[in-house]
Amino acid sequence: MKDEFDLTGEVAVLTGGGGILGSRFADALARRGASVAVLDREAAKAQAVANDVARAHGVKALGLATDVGSRDALRDARREIEGALGAATVLINAAATKTDGFFDPFEEFKAGDWDEVMRTNVTGAMYAAQEFGGGMAKRGGGSIVNILSIYGVVAPDQRIYEGSMYEGRPINTPAVYSVSKAALWGLTQYLSAYWGHAKVRVNAVSPGGVFSGQNETFVARYSARVPFGRMAEGDEISGAVVFLASRAASYVTGQNIVVDGGLSVW
Repeated sequence: MKDEFDLTGEVAVLTGGGGILGSRFADALARRGASVAVLDREAAKAQAVANDVARAHGVKALGLATDVGSRDALRDARREIEGALGAATVLINAAATKTDGFFDPFEEFKAGDWDEVMRTNVTGAMYAAQEFGGGMAKRGGGSIVNILSIYGVVAPDQRIYEGSMYEGRPINTPAVYSVSKAALWGLTQYLSAYWGHAKVRVNAVSPGGVFSGQNETFVARYSARVPFGRMAEGDEISGAVVFLASRAASYVTGQNIVVDGGLSVW
């Protein structure tokens, strides 16, 4: 089965590729031979990840500053990727955003913040699927992996956020995040059926909480809810992404792989 996970010859496009998880996905895909296009709103982050994976794994990589909420920006990115790396065969939709009011209470959450999060988390994934998935369908194959969240599957336990901080700021999981990830699951299911005849596989991965600098209060309370008794490390999500991108998942579509240490079993 080892060769089934070989991605040599594949061209993988990652939106949100400069982020905590996106950068780990880029590394995992490149490690298995894929050429990688890293798309991120911040040019420096995109280029840094592209440089890192190219140097570490000897693959072609491209970093592009791209606003996924703009169809025109994604169209320009697609053309540049096709010129430098070839047509995309794998798309990982990992782009997500926070706004200044992201952690405001639900009763006070502003419509502008809601619209901006949905623009990136959901509309951006739709645009990316249109630009890259449409070509896959015409060519007769490809893989799209949408990155959801455990909180698109189950509701967050509000009790774990009492005294919880991230980079010195109180945190929670707002409704817009859960709704955007649930919506992305709906898009996943729709496109798996829509492009099934064209052999384009469309699946999702739902990570549980990933440690990235949260304070001890949050880590302890979250971990107490998980059968494994801890949060995930970034690289622990990558295996599911590689599987869905590879030939090992050739008969898998319309599925959501939950990688949460067992959180959702109770």
